[in-house]
Amino acid sequence: MPSWSNLAQVLEALPIAQRGPFVTNGARQALSQISSITGRNAIVYASSWLQKPQVPGIFSAINHEDVNGFMTCLHGMDCASGLTLILHTPGGLGEAAETIVDYLWSKFSFIEAIIPTYSMSAGTMIALASHQLIMGRPSQLGPTDPQLLMNDRQFSAHSIVDQFDEAKKEITADPRLAMAWAPVLQPFGPALLQEARKAVDYGRGLVERWLAGRMFAGRDDPRGEGTRVAKFFSGSQHGSHGHRIGRTEARAQGVEVRDLETHLPRLQDEVLTLYHYLTVIFENGPAAKLMMSTNGGVWIKNIQFQLMPMPGVTPAPSVPPPAPPSSATGGATAPAAATASATA
Repeated sequence: MPSWSNLAQVLEALPIAQRGPFVTNGARQALSQISSITGRNAIVYASSWLQKPQVPGIFSAINHEDVNGFMTCLHGMDCASGLTLILHTPGGLGEAAETIVDYLWSKFSFIEAIIPTYSMSAGTMIALASHQLIMGRPSQLGPTDPQLLMNDRQFSAHSIVDQFDEAKKEITADPRLAMAWAPVLQPFGPALLQEARKAVDYGRGLVERWLAGRMFAGRDDPRGEGTRVAKFFSGSQHGSHGHRIGRTEARAQGVEVRDLETHLPRLQDEVLTLYHYLTVIFENGPAAKLMMSTNGGVWIKNIQFQLMPMPGVTPAPSVPPPAPPSSATGGATAPAAATASATA
């Protein structure tokens, strides 16, 4: 299993023209090995959010355009053997996650999700729509509580609801506190409160339905367990939208989790090899997001964005990006307008 530093050393020794094909072919080979080990089709959905934090989230997060990538990767695929879905994402739009899950469910009767490191927020929602998760020691899910965009800032929908409930409780007990709460509540308004409540119910309802329909389908009370687990993942008790939910905590809630290290021979090596190749691709090329499948489908979201090197950090060896296939999307040059949709 080559680490990132091993790959960097190999790339340094290669002629510049050979570096792009080297990392692309390496990622393809690792994905093919994962498919051979699991006995299922394999698709990787990965984002550059860790390597390119300067890139606007609208490009690297889960959004409605992603279904085009899944359609590209599934084109011509024999779906009878099921799907191994490798996820690396910070999250994004819950509505887009719903579209992706419904599309994948229409194609595959069995789906397992592998989390090499991070599948947060709406990525957690997609992972919980599978029959089982495969997670390693560093792997993590995250809370699915929706985030609302207002005045170019994100606010937790749960926090908005909790703040209104707290204000209502205190003002009911002592009406004189209404004056103190007025400047706090005025910027939000009743419409935002309703939007926050609907966003919470929407995301929680999706996860509840997905868990009951797949992962918990064979249990005594799939709907009841789905409701309980969906409430846990969407609850405000986590304290932070970036809270780490590792495999031990997920398993304690009843989520079906297999250990990456021991689930199948050689699986961990190939998953981490793929992850390291993707890291190199994101660090050295314009890709903001990448999807790749074992039947040859590739979908790349490129963005031309000036990345400023961090002081004192030696940049990785330059890797010319592979020529994007005909299915790849064009490189965006400017951030798109922010949406009013809730993100998870």
